[in-house]
Order: sequence, then structure tokens, then C-alpha cells
Amino acid sequence: MWFFTILLFFSTIVAMALPSNVGYPVPQLDCLSWRLAVETNNLQNWKLVPKECENYVGQYMLGKLQYRRDCEYVAKQAIEYAKGLKLNRDGKDVWVFDVDDTTLSNLPYYARSDVRFGTIALNNTKFIERLAEGKLPVIPSIQGVYKTLLSLGIKPVLITGAPENFRQSRIANLKKAGYSNWLKLVLRGGNDSKSAVEYKSSKRMELVKAGYRIVGNIGDQWTDLIGENVGARTFKVPNPMYYVG
Repeated sequence: MWFFTILLFFSTIVAMALPSNVGYPVPQLDCLSWRLAVETNNLQNWKLVPKECENYVGQYMLGKLQYRRDCEYVAKQAIEYAKGLKLNRDGKDVWVFDVDDTTLSNLPYYARSDVRFGTIALNNTKFIERLAEGKLPVIPSIQGVYKTLLSLGIKPVLITGAPENFRQSRIANLKKAGYSNWLKLVLRGGNDSKSAVEYKSSKRMELVKAGYRIVGNIGDQWTDLIGENVGARTFKVPNPMYYVG
């Protein structure tokens, strides 16, 4: 919860800096409608948040904590679904989690002045340096889903697009953030050139071939939730800051 305590402080500063009409249409563009198109996957293959929507996205993520409430609602639905499952209790029921901006948050990075909530192209070198530090904060509501699943006997499987050489920093970051007892942590091999959908589909296929049942799947990108063997039910965590194609 310390992460969102910091966000409360930071959001006050952001709210003071942002105009009071954030969220209303700007010329030629309605930013709320743009975000809805993003979250429903009606808008695809976009590269940057429109500059006109920087204030809107910043306000959504931090200003009034709508993002936090939306994450909590997604988590609530996931937990209710999980509690209603009839499990076989044979250790083969698994739930797939994405990592970046699902179990861990890159929001402090995207709030920086050199990124501006995704309106400025990502500097891959700086972003990779941040990943290597292993200091990404937790998204509390999604961690609540994770812990509930463990209590129910459902095994978490973490599949991330981060390269294999980040394994130790990812493990350290996850443990520091309060995650433990996952069944598998899957990272992308250095020679893996598949698209995001192909990569995650292939890793889920490996789980199914090994006899596991994917009872749930949660991620912030549609590439986490489409393709093959997506699971019995999927849950989309909001993220209007970037698109993974």
C-alpha cells in the first residue's frame, strides 16, 4: 500500500498542475473515447498517446485515482470468479499473470517528464535500466488476486516478455513486492523473435501440453489475452499508456 500512499501525494501535485477540464473533448479528439477504444481493443497498433491526451491520461492514472479504482474492480471480478470455480485439487489448475503493469507497475517511470504518460517515445535504454534495478512497485489489487488464488489452491504462472537475462532482477523485484510461491516464471529467450501474441500463446501451449488447466488469465495488454489457450476466462487490467502489438 506504500506505493499508493506515494501516489496520493504525487496525485495532489499532478492535480494542481493539470487543467480543471481534463477528460473533456479537445479539438478533433475526445480523450475519454480514445481510452475506451484502447481498452476495448478497438484501437490497435497505436504508437503513442496523443499529445492532446497527456493531461487526461495523467489525471486518469494519478489525479483522481480512477485507475486504482478500475484495477480494484477488475480484481474484484477475478476473485469472485475464482472463488466460484470447482477445482480438481490435483495441482493442475493454474492462472496466468502478466508481469509489467499487471503484477508490477511501471507507472512511476511513465509519469516522468521524459515519458509524459506515453506521449513521448520510450527510451529503451533508460527503460531497460529501470527494469534491471528491480524496483517496480506492486499493484495492490492485483496482488490481492494473486494471494487469493494461492489460498484457493490455484497455482500462479508468470509470463513476461522481458528477456531471460533479467530473470534474477525480476525474481528479486517480485519477492520484494510481496510475491512468492509461483509455479513458473517464464521469460523470453534471447533468440525468440515471435510476436507478443505468438510468444505468449506458445508458452501457454506448453502449460496445456504439460497437463495444466488454465482457469484464468490476467494482463494489461490484449496480446496477453488473445491467441491460443488463453484460459477459461480472461481479465484486462487497464493501461492507456502504451500498446504492445
